[in-house]
Amino acid sequence: MNINATLYGKFVLVLAIVMTILCYYLGSRKTQTPKLVAAIGCVTCLFPPLALVYLVVLVLKDDIRVIE
Repeated sequence: MNINATLYGKFVLVLAIVMTILCYYLGSRKTQTPKLVAAIGCVTCLFPPLALVYLVVLVLKDDIRVIE
């Protein structure tokens, strides 16, 4: 079975956009550095299973407290 590089590239591009948005949202709720979390989430899209594991780790992380 052949894997088309163009199809894989489009998949990674769409996954990178979705993961960046999700990681930024979760990063802003669960960490002090949401931009760094979003950047790491975008880079992990080159290997999609790693991106999903990273997203699961973010979901399971506890929310931070905002001191007002």
